[in-house]
Amino acid sequence: MTTLAKGLAVLAAFGREHQTMTLSEAAQIASLSRAAARRVLRTLTALGYVDQNGHVFSLSPRSVEFGFAYLSTQNWVDRATPLLRDLSSRLDESCSAAILRGAEIVYVARVTARRILSTVLAVGSCLPAFHTALGRAQLGFLDDAEIWRRLMALRIEAYTPYTITDVHALFVRVREDKEQGFSIVDEELERGLRAIAVPILNGSGQAIAAVNLSTHSTRTTRNEMRDKFFPELQQIARQLSASLAPR
Repeated sequence: MTTLAKGLAVLAAFGREHQTMTLSEAAQIASLSRAAARRVLRTLTALGYVDQNGHVFSLSPRSVEFGFAYLSTQNWVDRATPLLRDLSSRLDESCSAAILRGAEIVYVARVTARRILSTVLAVGSCLPAFHTALGRAQLGFLDDAEIWRRLMALRIEAYTPYTITDVHALFVRVREDKEQGFSIVDEELERGLRAIAVPILNGSGQAIAAVNLSTHSTRTTRNEMRDKFFPELQQIARQLSASLAPR
């Protein structure tokens, strides 16, 4: 099982910041010896999950199977997509659903409006959870110790002048968002990007995902997001949460 763990560590090392890697880079990022990384990469290449071009490795199209296998087990995603598509069409804004993975969110559904910002997102894209509405809407359902553990493991950076970089302030914001039932993140990740998110709860009352709507700050105020968009998202979240409740 240690070998399996090493293989998964190498696969997880690939991402937006490491689309291609050399053997040495894979070993360093996955915290493996060069010999172990070499064996893992050879095996993954032979199985078709990794492509090799000279000394450089990259994920192959077959690696997508893992993501689609997960999505195929999440029936709520199939229910969410048409609901988000309808909301996006009516409001002419982008809508998404994402799950929480560590200190990141992973998009599992995405409907883009005609008016989009510079951030290019798709299913599978990852963003920092503590600086997105989709992330904060879910983080509040963790206990205090786990929130602090994830916070202290972060390397926090200021994406814009409005990014909250103080860990205590981030903790307070996460807790406040949990109490009010939604999260608004205003130009913290990208200038002009304003988003609101609502959690999707399972039968035990725990957040398993969140849905959001994003817009440009010049088009919509925070009050308008609360008054106009929050009820719409809340209705979708309640429908999806009801589908997850035990029968």
